[in-house]
Amino acid sequence: IFSPETVSVGQLFVGALLPGGLLILGYLGYLILTAVRSPQCLPAPEALASQRPGVRQVVTVLIPPILLILAVLGSIMAGFATPTEAAAVGAAGALLLALAKRQLSLERLNAIMQSTVHVTAMVFMILVGASIFSLVFRGLGGEDIVHDVLHTLPGGKVGALLAVMALVFVLGFILDFIEITFVVVPIVGPALLAMGMDPLWLGILIAINLQTSFLTPPFGFALFYLRGVAPPEVTTADMYRGVLPFIVIQLVILIVVACFPPLVTWLPGVVYGP
Repeated sequence: IFSPETVSVGQLFVGALLPGGLLILGYLGYLILTAVRSPQCLPAPEALASQRPGVRQVVTVLIPPILLILAVLGSIMAGFATPTEAAAVGAAGALLLALAKRQLSLERLNAIMQSTVHVTAMVFMILVGASIFSLVFRGLGGEDIVHDVLHTLPGGKVGALLAVMALVFVLGFILDFIEITFVVVPIVGPALLAMGMDPLWLGILIAINLQTSFLTPPFGFALFYLRGVAPPEVTTADMYRGVLPFIVIQLVILIVVACFPPLVTWLPGVVYGP
């Protein structure tokens, strides 16, 4: 069992590989099932044939971003770089790709930097607010109350874990995953770890649970993105109904990972990183 001090970012990435692969298989399985049962819901074969890209085009489009992703994640997993250093490598690589495709200009670079500053400022403001809230919460004895409540729930560890997972899932309907990570997890996390749960396994469970917040209305990020590109005839209600199977898939994978911890801790103690 890991202690919180020994869980590195590299271990979290490695631990998420198999659960992430299960999510991909779940999505693909649902799409295949939909194609078999309701082929009219998918693009027509002739439309796909007319838009089929060549091998050279596929290689040109996919290979550079894949190499960039492997460089960033691989350097962290192998322990060659910290997350901050790997992020710098990713940013530099993205700029080089944009320059190679002649998509980089001073105007675009200025927009990128402004957007980065806005997002960074937002995240840090949330972090500062969450830190102040957590300090006051602990000072008033809130952490002890949460600890006592979780320990008195029926079912012991299982009951406490179910309660926390249900809370995170419900909050995903109305809160951003950043707020949940900074505000809720520091409150319930120590109580669960004090019950002897593996922090790596618990972290991956919370991450999978938070993944549902991208699809759960009304605050799902993916729904906002889709609404911005979807044609007018596709209503918001249609999108809400369409994401339900994917939410169910995510919850099923969450249950599978919760029941089989080796899916997360299959490579313990190997990748620690900086």
